[in-house]
Order: sequence, then C-alpha cells, then structure tokens
Amino acid sequence: MHIEFRHLRTIRAIHEEGGLARAAERLHITQSALSHQIKGLEDQAGVELFVRRSRPMRLSSAGMKLLRLAEDVLPRLAALEEEFEGLRSGKSGRLHIAIECHACFDWLLPVLEAFRTSWPEVDVDIRPGLQFEALPALLREEVDLVVSSDPEELQGVDFTPLFDYEPVFVCAADHPLAGKPWIEAEDFAEQHLITYPVERARLDVFSQLLFPAGVEPRSIRQVELSAVMLLLVASGRGVAVLPDWVVRDPRTPGSIVTRPLTEGGLTRRLYGATRADDTAKPFMAHVLKLCRTEPPKLQRRTAAE
Repeated sequence: MHIEFRHLRTIRAIHEEGGLARAAERLHITQSALSHQIKGLEDQAGVELFVRRSRPMRLSSAGMKLLRLAEDVLPRLAALEEEFEGLRSGKSGRLHIAIECHACFDWLLPVLEAFRTSWPEVDVDIRPGLQFEALPALLREEVDLVVSSDPEELQGVDFTPLFDYEPVFVCAADHPLAGKPWIEAEDFAEQHLITYPVERARLDVFSQLLFPAGVEPRSIRQVELSAVMLLLVASGRGVAVLPDWVVRDPRTPGSIVTRPLTEGGLTRRLYGATRADDTAKPFMAHVLKLCRTEPPKLQRRTAAE
C-alpha cells in the first residue's frame, strides 16, 4: 500500500470538515479530484475508508486507523518543516564548540550566555578539545566551532581572529623570581611548574618559550582548574604561566604577582575555526563577533574592579 502525505492530509480534512466540499476547499483542490483520490486510496487498501451514507461524512473503522496515523505523522512533519525553515533562514541550527584551552571557559561562558538570549533555537554544547583532535572533528562535522591559538592551513576551514592575549608568569609575592622585571626561559630550570593537563605542545610556556630554549622545568604538576592553580601558586607550591584574563579576575589571590615573559612580553592570538560553508551563517557570525568583543570588555571590567 502506497500512502503519501497528501492522503493523510485528505483523511484528516474530511474528518474535521465532515464532507467532501468543505474538505476540497480547505485542501485547495476540486471535489472531483478529492473523490478520485479517495477511490484510489480505497482501491489500494481494499476496504472502504468512509461511511458514505452518513451525514456528516464519517470515517469507517479502517478509516479511523488511517486517521490515527495522520494525527501521529502530520504534526511531526510540520515540526520538521519548521525546523528546516529555521535552518534555511539561519534562525536555528547546531553550535557544538570544542575549546583547546582550559582557561577559555572563563570568558566563553559569558559569551554563550549573551548568545543564548539572541539565538534560543540554536542547540549549544561545549566539548573540551583535550581528549580528541578538535580540528579533524570539525571536518567530520562532529563539532562546529573550535577555539584555538594554533591556526593551520586546512582546506574548507576558516580561522577567524578573535582577540590577542598575553601569557604571563605567575608566582607568590615572596618568591625569589617576584623581584625580576621579566622572566626568561632559563628561570624555569629550577621551578616546579603548575600547568593544565594538556600536552606540552598546546601550552604557551612550552611552545613559545621553553621548547625554543631547550629548557626543562624541575618538575611539572598538572591541575584542572584555574582557581586551584592560583591557590597553589599563592601558597608557594610552584609557579605558572596563565593568560592575562585569568589573573585579572578580581577573585585572584592578592598574594601573587605577575611578570611578563621575556623583556618585550609575549602576545598570542585566539582564533575561531569554522567550516567555510558555516562561517557566514547568521548565528555563527554572531557568536564569532561576541567572541571578539566580549572577552576584552570582560578583561577591562575585571581589571577596573
């Protein structure tokens, strides 16, 4: 039996309107075409779908089974059509984000809160990009936005610059290195370095400073949370290198100091990696704009508090 969506709409319209004439008007077809459609459907089913001598026209027991199917399928179809329309218009979609740095949570969550108020129909999720390769996952369409400080030449991927930040050295106020105006790679040789649980190549202190100088810290301790890392540093358990927006937070312990890395300091840039076909989508363009503008505003606000 070959049932089309138009057959389900016909069954529902006749049931709700109680006759062929009004149902045909509702469906924008002639009464003759509607009668022909019903006959063809009954021929397929091999049973009568309507009790024709009744007024108003009503469904037979077989017709009622078809009506239940229509009442189940047609609302789901309408919801799917509405969802597709939202995708076509850019009002809805999926925004699954992978981030390659723990510290990014400090500014990303306020960004997403602002995004949510403008795009409530977009499905948002965050996946820390630490247990999987984020950029290959982007190409496989497992995620839709990757926040990274390491742009690559990848066909079909756009890297949109977000904002610049400075990785800074953090130590306790009474630490011997606190008296230096800036920190060199060699200063880490005798230090207990506290880092996020990330491979070394993804950490600014290694990729930008220690690897090029061939310097190895005395020991490394890995910590998940920025707040815990700062508490350990304040208590003299080690030193750290963190993005400047982390240590500008007013909750940062007052017993720590920060120093630039090298005399001129280091500057890094964060990027938003997206599939090229998605970059111009309205909601994607908006979240990228928020990622460019909200974190610097947050940094200025926390620095002033």
